[in-house]
Amino acid sequence: MSELSFSVVIPAAGIGKRVGADIPKQYLAILDKTIIEHSIAPFLAHPDIKKVIVSVAKNDQWFKTLSVAQHPKLTIVEGGKERVDSVLNALKTLSNNDYVLVHDAARPCLQTSDIDKLISHARATETGAMLACRVRDTMKRTDQDNQIEHTVERQNLWHALTPQMFNNQQLITAISNIDEQHLITDEASAIELAGGSVTIIEGRSDNLKVTQSEDLLLAEFYLSKLGS
Repeated sequence: MSELSFSVVIPAAGIGKRVGADIPKQYLAILDKTIIEHSIAPFLAHPDIKKVIVSVAKNDQWFKTLSVAQHPKLTIVEGGKERVDSVLNALKTLSNNDYVLVHDAARPCLQTSDIDKLISHARATETGAMLACRVRDTMKRTDQDNQIEHTVERQNLWHALTPQMFNNQQLITAISNIDEQHLITDEASAIELAGGSVTIIEGRSDNLKVTQSEDLLLAEFYLSKLGS
């Protein structure tokens, strides 16, 4: 097989209002670094990652002030109105043949071992994949009034994580050819809607996304253990 090239896209143009902060959540600090700096760090340090593209909002005033913004691997592009727009803007700056790992700006606890799993999969199969963790709790589906309709069978049910990794041209084509863009909730969903198949690779459950204010304390706990 030919030697594969790996790049990373970090969509970071969102506001993240649910955390309740005055600034976008990716710029909140945990252990003396912003969340986005923690999220980017494993990729900048990884020898197989050649480029990291960060999509920021047009009026973003924070990212350029971070020391990480000057890293030679990193390039900044303007994001779009929705996450999928920010991802697509970044993808278009990369080689069609790259395998691109798309990672959430607000997932600061990613470990190198999970990046290695995705890269090993691509090298062995030349196909894409995504990280996910198995659902452990009992799952309930409700109606619009929050009344339980039924219990969902959790066997073969997964929580989607990032990074999600696909061939760049495949991902660009999938996103561009889908008319109803609101159906694209992550990169895997774009591939699915385009008729492609997606392999799940089991990742670490501590690869959490900071969404609510209480997630900040949990992320701090995980990161402190990583650094110990």
